[in-house]
Amino acid sequence: MAGFRARHRRAVADEALVRALFEEHGRAMLAYATRLLGDRAAAEDVVQEALVRAWRSPDSLVNGRGSVRGWLLTVVRNLVIDRFRAKEARPQEVAESPSGGPVERDHADQVVDSMVVLAALDGLSPEHREVLEQMYLQGRSVAEAAERLGIPPGTVKSRSYYGLRALREEFRRAEGVAG
Repeated sequence: MAGFRARHRRAVADEALVRALFEEHGRAMLAYATRLLGDRAAAEDVVQEALVRAWRSPDSLVNGRGSVRGWLLTVVRNLVIDRFRAKEARPQEVAESPSGGPVERDHADQVVDSMVVLAALDGLSPEHREVLEQMYLQGRSVAEAAERLGIPPGTVKSRSYYGLRALREEFRRAEGVAG
């Protein structure tokens, strides 16, 4: 129980020490840090860290080597230097330029897509596959596909409609297997 009381007294004394340091030297520390950093919010962080260091090592304040304010301002300066060094050690962040166009898809995606389409086409009847190959892979119009295949344009339209429907079903079936 005596150890607990001693620790409690020590904690209260340390807290009082930090409060006294801030009341006496806080303005000078903040002004110095703000002048070095040019940023009040960052300066407040530095002052807070300096006070935490004073709280962690109160013996440094009373070692008889100079004034308390001098020690605190030296800690502030060292913290500011550490911040600059840390910033220099990190690579500089570069903002994304809005002028850059959209990123192109990987060639592998196109290969996979082609493989999936070809596999789905293999699942169709030869009549439907021929029409879809003429129209979508060869880029022919209904009339051109009809002439090429030797069938009426109405049949090309019908086979393309039902072929696309069957292709859609093949994709759903393949998705169900993969998913």
